[in-house]
Amino acid sequence: MKTLSSTWFAEGFIDFELKKYTLLAYLQEIHKHFDQQKLYPQLADVIMHYNNLVAFRQNKQFLQQQFPKKLTELDIKQIEVLYQSIIDDDDLMKELEEIIYYAVDKMNSTIRNGTEIYEFVEDKLNIFPVGLIPLENREGYFFLSNGKLRDTKVYQYSLSIIEKHDEKYRSMRTEFIAGWERNFVNTYEQIKSELIRHRTELPNPAVYGIETELSFPIEETLLPIAKRSLVKFLSDAA
Repeated sequence: MKTLSSTWFAEGFIDFELKKYTLLAYLQEIHKHFDQQKLYPQLADVIMHYNNLVAFRQNKQFLQQQFPKKLTELDIKQIEVLYQSIIDDDDLMKELEEIIYYAVDKMNSTIRNGTEIYEFVEDKLNIFPVGLIPLENREGYFFLSNGKLRDTKVYQYSLSIIEKHDEKYRSMRTEFIAGWERNFVNTYEQIKSELIRHRTELPNPAVYGIETELSFPIEETLLPIAKRSLVKFLSDAA
């Protein structure tokens, strides 16, 4: 995958045509993945670059406040130097503003395309509890079934709270446990029983099934969307 540095738009020779082709080559690679319904990490990468551009356009202080977790200390220092060296050069700033305006528009279109795929996949997911769910559901398992395949992938999950800018977000960490072939013997309830029998660290786990009738790339699309959807499902049920 073609990648861009966090300060690609202002590095080296600042020329609109040069940066335009750099951007288009990057987005072309992104769209190749989207055409295969592969969203991650491509969608997150485009969103990060889009946010950087918008923040830089506003001012560097805003960038530092809003995206401390997205950028390294070196990235922030580079942007500070770039901002200071460019801000006093009217011609250079005009060229940079043209680059940023063009890039923001193109990236926004790409993000919309990726979001449409995301929402399509999300809409096709069916999430449901397997058996009785305990009051404590911050740890447990989920069963991921992709399309008509009988293979069910089992993941252990753990929810945690992340505080950022006086707001709280739920985050999910997952670990792949094993794959089971579903049949008359290996039902979801039977798989749950096997997990309880052999994994004693969770004697009464919350267990959820996540199914889709269509097939999607698991690591690049289905798993990350399933995780986010389960976080939302658990939050709504809380």
